[in-house]
Amino acid sequence: MDFSFRIANKSFDFLIFVILSTLLTTIHASIHIYQNQLFNEVGNAYLLPGGSEGLYASLSSDDSATDGRSFIRFENITFWRTQDAADEQSEMEHGTGLIQAVIFEAADRNNIGGSAYGGQRSICCTPDLAKLEGCKQGEVIRIPSATEINWPMVLSIQFNGNDLSTQMNNAEVPIKKTGMHNLFFIACDPKLKGTVMSGKTVWKNPDGYLPGRMAPLMTFYVYMAIAYLLLSAIWFSQYMRFWEDILQLQHCIAAVIGLGLFEMILWYLDYSNFNKTGMRPVVTTAWVVTVGAIKKTLSRLLILSVSMGYGVVRPTLGGLTSKVLLIGATYFVASELLDITEHVGTINDVSGRARLFLGLPDAFLDAFLILWIFTSLSKTLEQLQVSCNSLLSDLMIGDVTFLLCNNHAYFIQAKRISVKLDIYRKFSNALAVAVIASVAWITYEIYFKATDPFNERWQSAWIITAFWDILSFALLCVICYLWAPSQSSQRYAYSEDVGEEFDDEEAQSLTRGQSNGDVSLVKQEQKNGNAGISNEEDESEEDKRE
Repeated sequence: MDFSFRIANKSFDFLIFVILSTLLTTIHASIHIYQNQLFNEVGNAYLLPGGSEGLYASLSSDDSATDGRSFIRFENITFWRTQDAADEQSEMEHGTGLIQAVIFEAADRNNIGGSAYGGQRSICCTPDLAKLEGCKQGEVIRIPSATEINWPMVLSIQFNGNDLSTQMNNAEVPIKKTGMHNLFFIACDPKLKGTVMSGKTVWKNPDGYLPGRMAPLMTFYVYMAIAYLLLSAIWFSQYMRFWEDILQLQHCIAAVIGLGLFEMILWYLDYSNFNKTGMRPVVTTAWVVTVGAIKKTLSRLLILSVSMGYGVVRPTLGGLTSKVLLIGATYFVASELLDITEHVGTINDVSGRARLFLGLPDAFLDAFLILWIFTSLSKTLEQLQVSCNSLLSDLMIGDVTFLLCNNHAYFIQAKRISVKLDIYRKFSNALAVAVIASVAWITYEIYFKATDPFNERWQSAWIITAFWDILSFALLCVICYLWAPSQSSQRYAYSEDVGEEFDDEEAQSLTRGQSNGDVSLVKQEQKNGNAGISNEEDESEEDKRE
């Protein structure tokens, strides 16, 4: 137990360190900031990726309009070359180093670069390509798009004389066609090796600064918040109405519903602020991510606890408590790190390798939890089935005198166990459907990403994220339906064996019946007959209420 908590504390300390380290940096959402970033050698060119986002075409052709326009704006872009490269140039010479900013759609990626005689593809124009393609040597090869002659867009920046730096004029490129847009800064001059760049670019869609892939999620979170609000209204109305009969399990369900509603509202507020200002405060996003990680962790622990029979078959988790807490703490850390990497400070629509690396522990823990859940569920179902069969066997072959006095109590207990068994069977079926749907969706997600390496289907990519929220909500609704608060909640809570449920009065009555001979037994039978009628009426009323 102490070992488990030590591991959980160390994990928590590491998580706090990561969050604090993240908060020390300033992140601007749809504003891509470059701080002394180095050009990397790729083929016969030096490249610096400027960003990649899904952008919709402008709704307004008026450049002075503030709304409805879609654009990429360059601000304070400055390039520094090495001292050796500057010293090689004459002070009076013009155009001593060319850098080009290239904007193109993913669909037009083959319009950048070329190949001579079927050889290796080159980004920059070579002497052979100049003869074949008619390009200008030392510049980026650009083939006009079939639909737009001025696209891909190329902006040129020149170094003058032996200057160490040059600044790009602030420019705004309007987006006239919907697509996944990519920006690269390219230098073809070998002397510009080691060049670095600083500045920023602002990317805007017609409806705001949200990247195209994320924009539909803002509306989706509104609908999810409404769905959680309706579920909360139904659940908490019953929760308050039958407060005295509430089980510990139902308290946990209420907590998960409340966290789910809170998470959806926070996601909407985060996206709304992002869309309006183009800024995504790290603190706000970190809080949203943390609430989401807590909710996901509690949801999985809730399903695990239900599968173990907590509150229904067993009063506590007993020795498994430390193990459940340990797996919960580990899952929270893994989920938090993954979500921070994916959401906090994320600008581009293209996910990095860090997400894949951090996604592996999360996927492994999910698989482990699923295995544990179904193993526990199988044991719980087996335990309920054995209890039910045992009671029915007692009713069939039990002592005649004992059954005459207590057959109704046995019948009620058998019915309660039968109801518990039926609930767990339904829960097992729902869980199996959820797992099958998850596996099918993961397969589709892998196929979706494998067949779309350039994110050309970015407009429908939001569904990948939305599905998991919908599936989680659907499974929560099933749990709420099966364990809904009612006046009979306590009847189906954990209880001891049948023999221990009889009160003192019933025990004394049974004892008197056995000691007073046949006459007393006949009286007792008459009493039980009348009581049986009354109990049957009560049971009928109870069934109607349920």
